[in-house]
Order: sequence, then C-alpha cells, then structure tokens
Amino acid sequence: MKKVLIIFSGGQDSTTCLIHYTNIYKEVYCITFDYNQLHKSEIDSARFISNYFNVKKHIFVDIKCLKNLSISSLTDEKISILDNHPLNCLLPSTFVPGRNILFLTLSSIYAFNNQIDSVVLGVNEIDFSGYPDCRNEFLKKMNDVIQIGMNCKINFESPLINLSKAEIWALSDYWNSTQFILDNTVTCYKGVQGKGCSQCQSCILRNDGFNKWKSNPSYYMKRLKEKFNFYN
Repeated sequence: MKKVLIIFSGGQDSTTCLIHYTNIYKEVYCITFDYNQLHKSEIDSARFISNYFNVKKHIFVDIKCLKNLSISSLTDEKISILDNHPLNCLLPSTFVPGRNILFLTLSSIYAFNNQIDSVVLGVNEIDFSGYPDCRNEFLKKMNDVIQIGMNCKINFESPLINLSKAEIWALSDYWNSTQFILDNTVTCYKGVQGKGCSQCQSCILRNDGFNKWKSNPSYYMKRLKEKFNFYN
C-alpha cells in the first residue's frame, strides 16, 4: 500500500494536494513546520484541515531556529512584504532562503523512518511568486540528493507544478472542495484566513486564478484533465 507524506502549510496549494491524495490513497500523512513565521494562523489552519480530512498522522516540527539563519518578511515584521528581498533584489522579500531545502530534508528523514514512499510538495512554477525553490529543476535535484544520501527510493511528488492557479481551482472543484478551500485555508502573506488581504502577491495570484476559473470552469477543467494523466 502506497503511503504519502504531504508538506502541509494549511494554504490553498497544500490543501488541494491533501484533498487530492486522500481521495486516491488510504494512508496520507502530513508534516507542518513552525519556522517562527509571523502568522500562526496557517499552523492553526493546517491542524484543523488535517483533522477534518482524518489523515493517518499529522506531525508538527519546530524549526524556529530558521529565523536566526534566514532573512524574510515572513519572519521579520520590519521588512515589508511588498519589497524585494534585502539580500537579492531579484527575489521577493517573502522568499525564505533554504526553507524548502530544509522542509524536504526533514520530511525525507521522517518518510524514511516511517517507510513512506513519497513526499509531496504543493509548489507550482506557472503562477508563482518567483521563488527558486518552487521549480521542477530544484525538486528533481533535491530528490537525487536525498536518494543518494539516504540510499532510499523516496520520491518527491509535485502534482501542481505545471498547473496554473485557475487549474488548481479546477482540481479543487473536481473534488467538490472549492468552498472549503475558500473558507478554511491561509494563503495570505498577512495571515488572513479565507480570501485574504487581497493586496499581497499571494492573494493576488490566488484571487486572479479564482476569477479566471470562475469565468470558464469547463475550459479549465478540460485543461486540467489534459495535464493530469490520473484522469485519462
């Protein structure tokens, strides 16, 4: 029986992954990281959602030390979420250097010790904020490192990697979960549950994708099915 571990933030993308996998596998695990992010609402959201969908097990990992090592507007209230990153003007200030490297490494350790086949990360490189650790190239190379360094066959899965935000909404619609995601997830960089603040980049991407999907749901469902071999 295949087991999957979802790196779970309580946001739209990871929740869509959770719903997707709970519909196709019996053993779904979640791992949530507390990296001293300013808004704990996403952790509360993650706990509520995993309980709602009755996942096999959900663990919470304290990595607050990341705040002392990595600069980001998500961990330092003195940095504006609207600015570029203070150490690299090509990146948004919301980028947390090393975060996904650490998430994937620690998740792989847990997966290895619990005989879990796959680690799932709900990243996407179509409509995204420009984070270098949300690209398929990064995931493939990290997966190679984990498999070599741990002598294991753990696979990284990123089912949303090639989907637009509108297509991600179509996936939630496929599983009849759009309203649940609208009401209960925390995607906003300001930590506002549901539709968010509507001003930060994350809210703009999410709301723009929702409006595109809502304007032509059948079109985006068709595109989703063309991309997802699971549905063919």
